[in-house]
Amino acid sequence: MSTSQKALVKDLFKGYVWNRIPRKDRLLLGTLFLNHVSKMNGNLKAIEKTSSNQQRYKKTIDKF
Repeated sequence: MSTSQKALVKDLFKGYVWNRIPRKDRLLLGTLFLNHVSKMNGNLKAIEKTSSNQQRYKKTIDKF
């Protein structure tokens, strides 16, 4: 993920892999990811939600 790029959790998986994960597990994964991002003091921030209620994330700066 490059600087200032926006992404969803499902973008971290190949499409066929994401679709094979049961819906309840995808929801849990999204919740856990949001909690982790909210607690860490890193360069990934939760921004707006999509029209389908998926949380979008943005990488703010590159850390070396």
